[in-house]
Amino acid sequence: MSSNMPEEGGKIRITAEDLDRIKLAPTEEPAPGQSRSYGSLDEPSLPVVEGSRGSIFMKAWCYLGLAGLGGSLLAWAICEHWFVDGGRPTWANHILFPLMLILICVGFGTAESVVEHSPRKAVIRGLLSLGLGTVLGFVFYLIANIIFAIGLSILAQSGGLSIHSPALWITRGIAWMGFGLAGGLVYGIVGRSGKKCLYGVAGGALGAGLGGVLFDPIAIATHGAGTSRAVGMALLGAATGIAMGLVESALKDRWIYVAAGPLAGKQFILYKPLTIVGSHQSCDIYLFKDPAVLPRHAIIELRGPRAVLRAVGPVSLQGRPVNEAVLQSGDSIQVGRYAFLYRDRERTAR
Repeated sequence: MSSNMPEEGGKIRITAEDLDRIKLAPTEEPAPGQSRSYGSLDEPSLPVVEGSRGSIFMKAWCYLGLAGLGGSLLAWAICEHWFVDGGRPTWANHILFPLMLILICVGFGTAESVVEHSPRKAVIRGLLSLGLGTVLGFVFYLIANIIFAIGLSILAQSGGLSIHSPALWITRGIAWMGFGLAGGLVYGIVGRSGKKCLYGVAGGALGAGLGGVLFDPIAIATHGAGTSRAVGMALLGAATGIAMGLVESALKDRWIYVAAGPLAGKQFILYKPLTIVGSHQSCDIYLFKDPAVLPRHAIIELRGPRAVLRAVGPVSLQGRPVNEAVLQSGDSIQVGRYAFLYRDRERTAR
C-alpha cells in the first residue's frame, strides 16, 4: 500500500480515505455465446501461436510418407530373396505387389493413431486396414496388370516398347495409380470420413503415379533388378503417403492446430459433424498425459458453416472460461495443458 498510511505499533492501519482512492479497472463485456469470466486460480492460458515449434513427425505428410516407405520396404524384404527375374515365377513374384499394398494400407490406417499415442485405436484401425488392404491389394494388382498389359500392347504396335521410352514410364505410372487409389480408400474408410477418402484417393493416385513414372529411370540408374525394385517400391510408398498428406492439408476446410502440449504441431481436420475431445482413446482428439482432461472433455459440432464449441469440463476460449460458443477463425482454445488454434479457411481468406 502507500507509504502515507499511518502505522500503529508496527501495524499498517488502512483508513476510509485509503479505500476511496482505490479504483477498479472496468471489465469487458463477454462476446456473444461466451460466459463472463470472474478470474481463475488455475495457471494462466498458454500462448497459442500457429506454427509454433513442433515435431516434424506430427505432420501428416511426414508420418504417412514414413508409413508408406516402411510398408513397401518390408514387402520387398520379405519377397526379394525368392523373386525370380526372367525365369519361372515363384510365389514371391505373384505376391510382392499385393503384399506391398497390404502393408502400405496397414501403415496408412495406423500411422495417425500411432502419432497420437492411441494404441487401442491403432489396433482397431490396423485390423480393419489389414482386411481391406488384403481384398483391395489383389483386386487393384489385377487391375494394374490389365492396364499395364494394354499399354504394353499399344506401345509394341507403335514401336515404342523400350525401357528408355518415356511412354513406357507413363504407362507404368498410370497402371500404378491404382495402388495409390487403394491406399487412399483405406485411409479414408478407417478414418470414417467421405472427405478423407476423397483426399486420400487424390493424393494416393498422384503419389503412386509419380512412383510408377520414375520406376524405370531408377532401374536404369541403379543397374540392378533387386536394387531398382527396392528403390522404386520405396519411392512408390513414400510418394503415395507424402502426396496424401499434402493434398489433405491443402484441401482442408476447418481444422484445429495444436500449439502447445505433447501433440504440438499436429493438426486435426474437422471432418465429422461431431468431434469429441478428451482423455479416452476413443475420442477423435485424444489428449493424453493430462489428469485435468476428462474422458469426454469437449465437443466441436459443425452446424452448417458454423463450428460450435461445447465444454463438458473446464475450457478456455480466448483466455476466458466458456460453456458454449461459436468459434471464429483464429480463436485460441485451452484444455488443461493443451493449447489449440481454430482455423476456418473461408473466414481466414477474407
